[in-house]
Amino acid sequence: MRPGRDLELLTDWMNDPEVAAYWELAGPAEITAAHLRAQLDGDGSSIPCLGFLDGTPMSYWEIYRADLDPLSGHYPARPHDTGIHLLIGDGTNRGRGLGTALLRAVADLVLGNRPRCTRVVAEPDIRNTPSVSAFLNSGFRCSAEIDLPEKRAALMIRERVLRNLL
Repeated sequence: MRPGRDLELLTDWMNDPEVAAYWELAGPAEITAAHLRAQLDGDGSSIPCLGFLDGTPMSYWEIYRADLDPLSGHYPARPHDTGIHLLIGDGTNRGRGLGTALLRAVADLVLGNRPRCTRVVAEPDIRNTPSVSAFLNSGFRCSAEIDLPEKRAALMIRERVLRNLL
């Protein structure tokens, strides 16, 4: 993510009612900018990314060290657990199976490039059934339902040991 280039686009996505219901970052660009700044100026444990399809931005990602995140206090975290958040930005790209394909590809990239990471985790809002389904269809399993400060979440886990079976 490059805030100077991408902030307006990401702010538009965050204000989409389907996105705002789960990301809770709707509002002026300053809200989105503060969210990005916390990651870009932080300790490097979370990396915001923009995904492109045929040269057009279509998704926003956060790849983060789940074992260093407050999430780790809500499940039995392992060293180097890596978490992912995904937002399919443009509504025209939702409901087409892209989330499943992207989640599978990014989880494979994480496991392929982080040898000490034994699993990839995520915690979509349990009410977000399209997101939960995309995780399940991309090889994650629902390990538990957990109560986080801002939501009830499905704890999704994709194990390295199962990587070659998917």
